[in-house]
Amino acid sequence: MTGNARSADHAVPAPAAHRAARRRDRRVYLRSHPLLFALLAATRRRPVARLGRTVLVHDAKAYRTALTRIPLDRTAPGTTGGAAAELTSGGLLFDQDGAEHRSARRALAAELDASAVDRLRPSWQAVLTARIPVLATGDLELVTLARELAGVTAAALTGTTACPTALAGAAAAAAAAAARDHLPGPRPPGAARTAAARAAELATLLPDPRDAMVAVAAVNTSVAALPRAAAWCADAGLWPSADAAGAPVLAAELLRLTAPSPLLPRVAAADAVLAGRRVRAGDRLVLVARHAAGAHRPAPSPGPAATQAVFGAGPHACPGAGVARALLTELLRALAPYRPVVVRARADRRAALPGWAELTLRATRTPAPAGPHPIEQHPTEQRRTEQRRTEETRCG
Repeated sequence: MTGNARSADHAVPAPAAHRAARRRDRRVYLRSHPLLFALLAATRRRPVARLGRTVLVHDAKAYRTALTRIPLDRTAPGTTGGAAAELTSGGLLFDQDGAEHRSARRALAAELDASAVDRLRPSWQAVLTARIPVLATGDLELVTLARELAGVTAAALTGTTACPTALAGAAAAAAAAAARDHLPGPRPPGAARTAAARAAELATLLPDPRDAMVAVAAVNTSVAALPRAAAWCADAGLWPSADAAGAPVLAAELLRLTAPSPLLPRVAAADAVLAGRRVRAGDRLVLVARHAAGAHRPAPSPGPAATQAVFGAGPHACPGAGVARALLTELLRALAPYRPVVVRARADRRAALPGWAELTLRATRTPAPAGPHPIEQHPTEQRRTEQRRTEETRCG
């Protein structure tokens, strides 16, 4: 981003650790979508900015108004619904209006309520129990772990018997291929053919279009969110205490700070006014969730509304918010005893959402082993055991 953007981020003094965390996280944007986020930084002092038929919405109040008061075209090209149409054969939540839309949202929200977290938690804990202990003797590659967690989540939510790692890979590839329709700027050559091919590959695993979109959402947000939140936590020294009682609150704040889905692309279906600016039917709305949530500012969270803003608002709020917070909470609890630091990080330039292609953690402490008589293994044997576990659980 520009020098002005950098100074704006530090308009309020922040502890050095938080500055380091923010500096690393900014690299995700600078290296994945540099032109887009330079544009957002240049215009964010205006609540609403118009560039031709594109309206950039930065202000928190205008953001909520756009999602709750303005009729939106759910299937227009360049929107989330438009991308869903590319990935599937239609008939999704995005295609629906009125009572049908509300009914579908209620059904999906019921599937993702607290009982869903209870059903998913054993699967998450099984993965974490198998993978996290490698920190006692070596490094942990967190993006790989995030993909595995995302895959088991998507598989459980859709009821598929497909291999979780294969499912996660297909969902990520399909979303990345369709992502260019979400963002301003020219489409790369062959983008439509690539998107169609990746969508077809996903459909072989999940023929139901609704399941395909659930998997795309679960995988891409998780793979983007978990490593970024853990990196921030490590850089700022925010690991929860031994009893991990504060982990849920910390998880919610980390998701606000990192804003895994920083933009919500929409199209207005009717004329409206946002922050005193006229919006015409057909205008493309780029709703900047990152700015509406205050993620670009070093000050503490402005409150619950800002924490929720990264998941949308009103009838367009993400029904999976509770699942996302719960999954990050479990990850933080599992990592906290090791107090890991980041030793290697590489931004992903191809993913649908800003994220890390590689994020490697190393423990700064080793927790006491559980049980009265732990069986100690030589480090080499421990690595071999971990490798065998990995080979036994991976498939596809």
